[in-house]
Amino acid sequence: MHTKLNRQVLVYVLCIALFMTLSTRFLPSNKVSADVTDNLSASLLTITDGNVIMGETLQLFSPQLPETTDLIQPALQEEVSEPITNSSLEIHSAIAPPSVQEPPIYTYEVTAFYLNVREQPDANSNIIEVLKQGDTIEVGQTLDNGWLALKDKGFVHGRYAEKIEESGAVAAEAAAVPEVLAKANTIVAEVPLNDTLKIRPSQTPEPEPSDPEKPTSAVESDSGLTEEHIAKLFEKTALANHGLEKAVLDIEQEYGINAYFTIAVMKLESGNGKSTLAKKKNNLFGLNAIDSDKYNRAFSFETKGDSVRKFGQLLAKNYVDKGFTTIDKIARKYCPSNPKWASLVMNIMKKDYKKL
Repeated sequence: MHTKLNRQVLVYVLCIALFMTLSTRFLPSNKVSADVTDNLSASLLTITDGNVIMGETLQLFSPQLPETTDLIQPALQEEVSEPITNSSLEIHSAIAPPSVQEPPIYTYEVTAFYLNVREQPDANSNIIEVLKQGDTIEVGQTLDNGWLALKDKGFVHGRYAEKIEESGAVAAEAAAVPEVLAKANTIVAEVPLNDTLKIRPSQTPEPEPSDPEKPTSAVESDSGLTEEHIAKLFEKTALANHGLEKAVLDIEQEYGINAYFTIAVMKLESGNGKSTLAKKKNNLFGLNAIDSDKYNRAFSFETKGDSVRKFGQLLAKNYVDKGFTTIDKIARKYCPSNPKWASLVMNIMKKDYKKL
């Protein structure tokens, strides 16, 4: 009888164990498996030494239950792999802000015979380097007063350097930049990010014409004058309408001789263009007019403009290059017979500056 009962209990236990094993494969939660185990184990009978013991729980040792995450993770991965849609979520493509670029560097060629590189954009600033005609310089910025800021350091006046036109692929790339920017602005303007936001192409203001520099006693300096300025200074004198404006700026550009100084010496030596040498020999500066025989020994020129160019050449070679770089120093050699020559020249320069 006991043997038969033990067999029935054993079959019953094996069925329960089989049920438990199958439930762990299909039930999604450890909690459910634990509950089933507790409920079933509470009602099982324990077999010890072939005897049935009532009222004690039977501890079942089954294979370790797999973690819940191991059962549900494949399902989650399948779901995540599908695109997530939500009617309340609107995804807009982000518009990346334009990258900050370095300012463009432009190449210029020196057109003056000599060109001073100064510490500051001022004709009175210290000279840190002297460039020659044909030298190339890299310019990072054009200032409002007409000066050019060099890439490394120093400043030169823009009147004495000419921008080199870019060619080939560089020019084509530069020409394409405005078109690319225009397209970018159009695309951004079409995005309805904010009704109050209006994006327009940036416009670079044109630099204003440079103002004339205040004259100083330094002969080798920039005047900041233009042909229009000089024409105004020649008004109502015999020096007007002779094309002298360009000649004056040419020697400032080529030799660095300040235009105010050239005009002042011209006015003083020629009596505003009315002297005999000025009228008959086109000699506006009394060049080579030796005291013993001024008229006959004085140089003659085909045009008054030729006289200006000769003055610049002689002054650069015989004065400035030898250290005579101020009005006072030049006066002692140029006109030693007139101790007031320097002050007279300086007064004319100051009056001309006030006219502008």
